[in-house]
Amino acid sequence: MIEMLSYPFMQRAIIAGILVGFIGSYYGAFIVQRKMSFMGDGLAHAAFGGIALGLLLNSEPLWVALPFTVFVAILITLIRDKTELEMDTSIGILFAVSVALGIIFISLKKEYSTDAFAFLFGSILTVSKIDLLLTFIIGLITLLTFFSLWKRWAYATFDSELAKSDRLPVKTDDYILSILIAVSIVLSIKLVGIVLIAAFLVIPAASARLVSSTFFRMTILSIIFGAVSSIVGLVASFLFDMPSGATIILVQAIIFVICIFLGRVKK
Repeated sequence: MIEMLSYPFMQRAIIAGILVGFIGSYYGAFIVQRKMSFMGDGLAHAAFGGIALGLLLNSEPLWVALPFTVFVAILITLIRDKTELEMDTSIGILFAVSVALGIIFISLKKEYSTDAFAFLFGSILTVSKIDLLLTFIIGLITLLTFFSLWKRWAYATFDSELAKSDRLPVKTDDYILSILIAVSIVLSIKLVGIVLIAAFLVIPAASARLVSSTFFRMTILSIIFGAVSSIVGLVASFLFDMPSGATIILVQAIIFVICIFLGRVKK
């Protein structure tokens, strides 16, 4: 353990893991409670389109993926609000378009890039100081929403029509939440990878829901599960020389199984 912490890349990875675990699991509570689990998967694949464009342009992929994914998140919410289509339908459409664009962008890049593999499956070695700073800023913004917007979001989560009748800005809040979910997904890519992001957002929150009697408790437990699983997963991946993202998800799966058992005992 001491040897592991002596490496700067592991120090950055653990700090990033805690921050990403906090951010992703916080928004994951809303994703699970609002039955938007498909959105995590859809935006992850939208991020793939942005990353492929960044690789094609020889730019930092995540800086291109960030506005690209946010744009897709806004489109998903806009299509839901302006048409009669359900959110999962708009996600499915933009999911497919984003992946198609990503494939085209990669095919246009003549030289081979190992970065594409790292973004698909995650790599702790790619977490830089700039990534850490950006993650810290988003983490701070997320913390601020917990104190200023969480009650409104929770109200709309359980009864959006009643929240609208109480003159709460439900639609505006939906756009803000979608944008922040998109940002959290892009930030999670380097640690967990595109393939596993959806699970990273859903499993801690689903685990918390099994053992929580209130949404507030579910949110707090989701954050704890996300942060702890990131730390344990990173340590295990270092000790046993396994992929970091996959190991984190397996730790989350173990927590989920434990919560199923605890939930049954509680009942």
